Amino acid sequence: MTAATWFLVIGAVLLFMAVSAAQIQRMPLSTAIVYLVVGIVLGPTVSNQFHLNPLEQSAVLEVVTEIAVLVSLFAAGLKLAAPVGHRIWWPPFRLATLSMILTVAMTACAAVWLLDLPLGAAVLLGAVLAPTDPVLASEVQVRNVEDDDPLRFSLTGEAGMNDGTAFPMVMLGLGLLGLHDLGDAYARWWLIDVAWACFAGVVVGACCGKATAWAMHRLAERGLKGEIMHNFSGLGLIAFSYGASLLLSGYGFLAVFTAGFMLHRTEARLATSAARSEPAYMTKVSLHLVEQLERLFEVALLILVGGMLFSDSWQLSYVAFAGVLMLVVRPVSVFAGLAGSGETWWTQAMIAWFGVRGIGSLYYLMYAIQHGVPEDLAVTLVSVVLVVVATSVFVHGISAAPLMRVHTGRQ
Repeated sequence: MTAATWFLVIGAVLLFMAVSAAQIQRMPLSTAIVYLVVGIVLGPTVSNQFHLNPLEQSAVLEVVTEIAVLVSLFAAGLKLAAPVGHRIWWPPFRLATLSMILTVAMTACAAVWLLDLPLGAAVLLGAVLAPTDPVLASEVQVRNVEDDDPLRFSLTGEAGMNDGTAFPMVMLGLGLLGLHDLGDAYARWWLIDVAWACFAGVVVGACCGKATAWAMHRLAERGLKGEIMHNFSGLGLIAFSYGASLLLSGYGFLAVFTAGFMLHRTEARLATSAARSEPAYMTKVSLHLVEQLERLFEVALLILVGGMLFSDSWQLSYVAFAGVLMLVVRPVSVFAGLAGSGETWWTQAMIAWFGVRGIGSLYYLMYAIQHGVPEDLAVTLVSVVLVVVATSVFVHGISAAPLMRVHTGRQ
């Protein structure tokens, strides 16, 4: 496809979504499904108008998916208004730690059993597929900063945190494949990849978010306030906190999520103490921008995912693996992680179902390929991950609207 054709396709998709948004919202259909179907129709599965080879383009895809996840993590952090000590944080924290570890372990077992993968590759695949997606799960996430629904808050908080907490497991998988130094008795992995990297990411993000909120507050007191200034400040905060965290060997995903959260919390507190009539102005402006960027990345990346799939990608073992991940691994890990949390059975069941996989998994996969995963193994991992992501987009996309209507009716 030529550049002109790509502009034509993207423009047509965006215009179609603009004029048909109201009709789509009334259907059991997510926008993600529409984008993926467009990619499948244009890709080698149907018309073969284009084909993106993820192995050849892994470096580009790593950067694009990385930026998409960063934007979504920042948006997730901005939306979560509850203070850290509030009990509403305990479910997402458990999901991003206990449930995530169980997910990696059970997914690895399923990969050995169904896909005949070696242990290192199975652990890596489990880590790649462990994070729930902050990009594709917008229908079931927090809708705005005032939304304190426990289900939406848990899913948003989990997606915001587990893109960072899954990173140590990715490094473990690479280490078991001989592509990363784990140290004697896994000492380096525990000290650097787990303890230090998580700590550094959270601290850097918190400091950057708080400092930015203070700086913008001082400027607002001097009468300097505008959408352009706050838009650039928000994007700058994403880039600065991410870069600073990486320089300190911390997990940048955790830093960006924490920066968004601390920006909102600090700005709201400063506005309240100053008795301003419009609190959290920067949060509001930045959130509007990053949500638009999030949607643009969603369109482009899902069309590309469709262009990576072939008709023979849907091998029975891969489809069975996707089914085990959604119907066994996710529910077991969620119910085990939330045991004794006080959440209702309905909330736990909904959380167990909406383990959406998507852009985050694609990023980790490209990251692993760039770190030297052997080509024959990379081909298998790419095929499995694409099938899981596509299945998740279809299954969760169809069920999101009706199930969330039922959930709203129960409140």
